[in-house]
Amino acid sequence: MTEETQTPAAETDAENTLLMELKDGTVTIQLRPDIAPLHVERIKTLTRQGFYNGIVFHRVIEGFMAQGGDPTGTGTGGSELGNVPAEFTNKAKFLRGTCGMARAQSPDSANSQFFIMFQPGSFLDGQYTIWGQVTAGMDVVDKIKRGAGQSGQVQNPDRIIGMRIAADAAPAADSAAS
Repeated sequence: MTEETQTPAAETDAENTLLMELKDGTVTIQLRPDIAPLHVERIKTLTRQGFYNGIVFHRVIEGFMAQGGDPTGTGTGGSELGNVPAEFTNKAKFLRGTCGMARAQSPDSANSQFFIMFQPGSFLDGQYTIWGQVTAGMDVVDKIKRGAGQSGQVQNPDRIIGMRIAADAAPAADSAAS
C-alpha cells in the first residue's frame, strides 16, 4: 500500500465510515476494524451515543497532530466506559491523516481521546493504536485552530460539531422492503 492509500478497499463500507463535521466542513474517516477492532468499536459506540458532539480539540500541535475526545477539554478525561487494551500493528503507519488513540503511559489506557496526524510520525508506529484514516476532508482538518508551545494547549479551541457513522445517515430507501 502507498502512503496515499493505506486503507484496504474492502473496508470502504458505510458501517466503517465515520463522518466528522467541523466548522469548515466534513471529514470522512475510514475505520480500520481489520487492525483495531476494539478501538473501532469504541469509536463507533461513543459516536452513536453522541459523546463526541461538541467536544473540543484541546491539544493541537502544528506539524504534528490535532487531539480531541476529552469531555473535560483538558486532556485528562475520558468516557464512562473502561479503557481499551492496545492494538498495535505493523500493517499500517502513522501518516498524514492517520487517526490514532491517545493514551496515558500505560499502553492499555486508551478510552475516548484520539488524534489526527497533520504529518507522518513514524516514532508513533507500534506505540499507539491506529483506528482510522482520513479519506476526504484533510483540508478541513488542516484548518483546526492550533495551540501554543510544546504542549499544544488551545485557547478557545475548535469543536467537533457532530460525528456519525455513514450507515446511520444512509437513506431508508437503501434498506428496501424486508
